[in-house]
Amino acid sequence: MGQPEQRAEGPGPFTTRRSWRRPEGGTVVWESRPARKRGVLSVQGPGGTATRSESADAEALGRLRRLNAVASAAFVVGGGLFALGAALAQFGSGDPLVSASVFFTGGLFFNLGGYTSLLQVLNAPRHSPGGGRLVTAGWRWWGYEPMRLDWLSTFVLFVGTLVFGVNLLDSFLQGLSAQQLNRLVWTPDVVGCLLFLVSGHLAFAEVCHRSRPCFRSRSPGWWIVAVNQVGSVLFMVSALAAFTRPATGSLVNSDIANWGTLCGALCFSVGGVLQVFERP
Repeated sequence: MGQPEQRAEGPGPFTTRRSWRRPEGGTVVWESRPARKRGVLSVQGPGGTATRSESADAEALGRLRRLNAVASAAFVVGGGLFALGAALAQFGSGDPLVSASVFFTGGLFFNLGGYTSLLQVLNAPRHSPGGGRLVTAGWRWWGYEPMRLDWLSTFVLFVGTLVFGVNLLDSFLQGLSAQQLNRLVWTPDVVGCLLFLVSGHLAFAEVCHRSRPCFRSRSPGWWIVAVNQVGSVLFMVSALAAFTRPATGSLVNSDIANWGTLCGALCFSVGGVLQVFERP
């Protein structure tokens, strides 16, 4: 007979934490982020004795390490290139094609980081019914699981990186009017920023197991989500400041646009560095 489930927790219709009581005593706790990022379950001994971790099999852990390394490196490099592009726009020669080329290259790394984050969800070990060990399914390049909060968060993030790609491609166009700039460059930028913010909010809900934000100073995942969300806020501030006034053809505030992008990009680089430590 399977072990009865004790409790399921999570925001709204999503489940981000499950706990089971074992017949021999003790409790098994599955949390979505530690399971997919680190490949572990928490096990509390009978009578509330010390908590320990149970890991997935070696194949699953190796898969998680490789995916984590690629995602981490992609966000570190992508964030660094975005910061460089903003610095060139603020302090460089003023040639927009140079900074646009750097931004576009950085955007490709953000695309890679977003897609790899989605692969982490699709190929992470899953909990078996009744509080058994984590099990690993076959490799998948794609999957549709909208009722999983981690899938939804990473999917929205990946789509956001693709929308940013539209913005970055259109930024190479020359001789655009203010209305065309706002439609082809500014609008995809704002939409991408909104998707990043939504993804960050969903990631907070996954870590906190509720819709309201929380503070978990001992959780590496919480710090990664928090730093990335600060970066998303700065990206949005930058995007709003980059609106082109139709009457004058100038930006609302080019300094805020450049500094917001630079600081927001550095936040994503820091988040990528922190992700190195959230591994199996």
